Amino acid sequence: MTRKTAAILAIGDELLSGRTRDSNIGYLAAWLTERAIALKEARIVADDEAAIVEALNALRASHDYVFTSGGIGPTHDDITYAAVAKAFGREVIEHPQAFAMIRAWYEARGEEATPARRRMALMPEGAELILNPVTGAPGVKIGNVFVMAGVPGIFKGMLTAVETVLERGVQIHSRAVTALRLPESRLADQLLAIQTALNGVSIGSYPIDGDEKGVTIVARSENPSLAEAAIASVTAAMRALGADPIEGERPGR
Repeated sequence: MTRKTAAILAIGDELLSGRTRDSNIGYLAAWLTERAIALKEARIVADDEAAIVEALNALRASHDYVFTSGGIGPTHDDITYAAVAKAFGREVIEHPQAFAMIRAWYEARGEEATPARRRMALMPEGAELILNPVTGAPGVKIGNVFVMAGVPGIFKGMLTAVETVLERGVQIHSRAVTALRLPESRLADQLLAIQTALNGVSIGSYPIDGDEKGVTIVARSENPSLAEAAIASVTAAMRALGADPIEGERPGR
């Protein structure tokens, strides 16, 4: 069974200017990993229609799922829906159900669905709605693309609504071992030999900074026995270099 892959396209001038720090990419990576879907690519583009169209078409052709974040709000620079429609060759229309949901949300709070708020119902023709349990205005699914809000709390809420339509992949098992005061470079040759000897396992090396420099090695595989075998070999190599390996990640991390 082939593992499903995903990509995220984060949209917004504020992300590229440094005004706003993205947190959706990291959250999505962890969320997908728990569901055995591999996040393989992340891109950030400006609020530029041509850039969004180009990136989206490249990503949706390469991955099973694509998530976008940002640019679906009520202001003039929220152009993601128009760009997505162009990427799919669709018209932008007012989605009746989306507008009904937006209007009901604001009326329940004693407010009006102003023209600016109504803009959030202008979506690619034929798109399916993604419920928004946080602020009411939905996102959309079109093909293998999930168009979602950029505000982290809303992005997370929308993820709960799309989980049921995602096809999970093969579960990946991981094992880890850590050695403090052991430079990563001293272990490089041994890691290469272990990786070469074991098919079906991926070995990652993550250096530790700070007062106690060291390294954490993580082995990942569909076969838990292979992951365990790789870490056993790494542990032995660490001991041979005079280190005192600790099972798992560094304590406190």
